[in-house]
Amino acid sequence: MRDTRESRLLLILLVSIAFALISVDIRGGDNSPLDGPRQAAASLFGPVEEGVAGAVDPVANAISAVRESGDRHDRISELERENAELRQQLGSDAHRDSRIEQLDEMLQTAGAGQYGIVGAQVIAIGAAQGFSWTVTIDAGTEDGITRDMTVLNGDGLVGRVTTVGSGTATVLLANDPGFTVGTRLEDSEELGFATGRGDNELEVQLLNQQARVEEGDRMVTFGSDDNRPFVPGVPVGEVVSVDRTAGDLTRTVRVRPYVSFTQLDLVGVVVEPPRDNPRDSVLPPRPADEEEERERDREADRDRGADEGEDGEEDAPAGEGEEPPAGESPDGGTAPGGVTADGTRPEDDPDGDGPPAGGPPPGQDEADPATTE
Repeated sequence: MRDTRESRLLLILLVSIAFALISVDIRGGDNSPLDGPRQAAASLFGPVEEGVAGAVDPVANAISAVRESGDRHDRISELERENAELRQQLGSDAHRDSRIEQLDEMLQTAGAGQYGIVGAQVIAIGAAQGFSWTVTIDAGTEDGITRDMTVLNGDGLVGRVTTVGSGTATVLLANDPGFTVGTRLEDSEELGFATGRGDNELEVQLLNQQARVEEGDRMVTFGSDDNRPFVPGVPVGEVVSVDRTAGDLTRTVRVRPYVSFTQLDLVGVVVEPPRDNPRDSVLPPRPADEEEERERDREADRDRGADEGEDGEEDAPAGEGEEPPAGESPDGGTAPGGVTADGTRPEDDPDGDGPPAGGPPPGQDEADPATTE
C-alpha cells in the first residue's frame, strides 16, 4: 500500500475509533455495550483461532525445545554424574565392608594361634622370579619382613615369603607345585607332607601307610625347625579323597585348602611365632551335627577294633566247659550217688571230714592182713 494522504487519514480514523471503543468499554464496566459484539466475534473467530493455534503449536514447541535443549542436556549430564558418584560410593562401601571382615577374621586367626603378624595387601600377582603361583605384597624389610616367614589370612595358610625388598615382598603360594609343607591330622596326629598341584587342591603324602583317614578330616601345619619357614597350627585344609592303593610305603590323600588363592586381598606375615604349639585350636569349630556324626564314627571304629581283638584270642583248652562225668563234680568232689577222690562213699563219712589222718578208711579192720598188705 502506497503511503498517501488518504491512507494516513484512514489510519488516524481507525486509531481514533479504537480509542473511543476502548473508552466506552472501560466506562461501561460489567454492563459494557460492547459485550454483545465481543461475544459474537468470539463465536465467529474462536474456531478459526483454535485451528491456527493447532497448526502453529508444533512449530512453536519445536522452537521452544531447541531453545531448552541446552539446559536439558546440562541437567541430564548432571544427573548422570550424580548417579555415577552414587554407584562409586556404594561400591566403595561394599569393598570397605569386605576388607573390614577380612581383617577381623585374620586377627581372630592370629589371636587363636598367638601369632604376631604384620598386615599387608596383595598388590600384584606373578613375579619376575618365574614362580607360577606368587603374589607381591606391600610390606618388606622396613616392616620387619624377612625371607622364609609364614603368610596366612583369616582362612588359613597362604604361603611363605621367598624374596624381600625394602617395601615389598614376594610370597610363594601354597598351591604352587614347588611348595611343600609338613602337616598333621587333627585327631589321629598322623604326619605328612603337602605339595601344591597348581590348582585348587593339595596332595598330601602321609608317612603311615596304614593311617586311618576319611573325607572331611582336617589338617594343620606341623611346624619347622626354629619356626621357619612355617609356624605350627596354621589351618591347611580338609581331606576330599583318599587313595586306597595298597603296597605303597605312604598313603596319598587330596586336600581342599581353606584359602582361595584367586581371591587374595589382605594377608598377614607371621613375624613372631607362638610361645606354645597351638595344636588344633586355630581350626574353626565344627557344626554340632557334624561333630556328633564324627563321634559316632569314632565309636564304630573302636567297636570294630574290639571285635577284631576278640576274634584273635586263642581257643579255650580242650575239655574246658564240658560237663563232668556222672557222679563227679567239676572240682573233684562228690556228686549225688558217686564216690570221693579217695574211694570212699558219702555214706561212710556222714560228717564229710574224710578218713582220719594216717588211718584206714572206716569199716576196715587194722589187723586184717588183707587190708594192710
